[in-house]
Amino acid sequence: MLFSQKTKGFFVELNDHAVMLARTSAVVGPFTVEDMRECPQGDAAALEEAIRLIQPKKAPSGYLHATVGVFPAKRLVRRHTLEMKRIKEAGYLAEICTQQFRIEQEKFSLAILNAVDGSDYDFSKAAQKDVMFCGLPGEEVVTLQNHLLASGIYPERLELGSVAMLGGVVDCLAFSKSKTPTLVLEIGADATHSFIVSSTGVDASRPIPQGLDAMVPIVQKELGLKDEESARKLFYSNTFDFTGMGPLLIKRLLKELQSSIGFYEVQTGQSVGQVLCTQLSPKLAWLDAAIASALGISSLKLDPAPWLQSRHIALPEALAKNAQDIRWFGLLSLMAHYHSAPAHAAVPEEKT
Repeated sequence: MLFSQKTKGFFVELNDHAVMLARTSAVVGPFTVEDMRECPQGDAAALEEAIRLIQPKKAPSGYLHATVGVFPAKRLVRRHTLEMKRIKEAGYLAEICTQQFRIEQEKFSLAILNAVDGSDYDFSKAAQKDVMFCGLPGEEVVTLQNHLLASGIYPERLELGSVAMLGGVVDCLAFSKSKTPTLVLEIGADATHSFIVSSTGVDASRPIPQGLDAMVPIVQKELGLKDEESARKLFYSNTFDFTGMGPLLIKRLLKELQSSIGFYEVQTGQSVGQVLCTQLSPKLAWLDAAIASALGISSLKLDPAPWLQSRHIALPEALAKNAQDIRWFGLLSLMAHYHSAPAHAAVPEEKT
């Protein structure tokens, strides 16, 4: 379907907890965000209603044509330093995938980006050694596309939400002229994706094989509950204040984070000063403060409106308060394009 200048833009993010949707006044900027809606993950009826509300005039195809950000469980978003003398070697990339990331290259849909500016890595020039390996299993691409189509969404573009999010955080730090290295955490059920970013790019990455589910047995033990299922329901509900138990629940995760931060600080001589947890449901938002407190750093609060304005995206006052909730930042990051100079032209290199 060909888009005219009058065609609206649609953006969708599927994360562990919710489906976030937005409509913009045009497909490419400059544009205004006109509507933002969300519904629980896995609620087909609620998603159908949200699509109907965000797209009052149905497309001829019957689908919502959208840019879609996804967070598949087996996603790969890893920074790596290449050995420049081996770049042209046959099998070198496959070796990195096998030995460093424990994946089979041929089974993954992969992209390799410059860690500094997010642009596609050019192997013919191979000027930089620091790269980001980004991808997901090929079969998962098919599963996601089928799921989206069954939900009434046609993905014009399918992106890893983590990559869009990191690009947004980096560019936002550059816009605010922040020099503070920032710990960005995506805490899932089974694993945590940990990144250290600054205004000049992604500086470090590490997957940690522990997530929210690892905290459930501790809840069961501490509260004397009869089984893990009771503990799970209580933990994921909002009926109990876990703030006091926070240090105990994050103890194992904290050890891994302190190790990563310590290594980074020794390597760079810079101190990580703030943390941002981007994938928590509202019921678990207290974890952000618990982690910040335990690490002795601050929680980063992002106000996306001024940054979006610099990227020629207008956020009306009615939506601005909503957008301050970090859960919307990934969806808003999907909208931003970094190929042109921003209104805040004094920032460092471009980010994607």
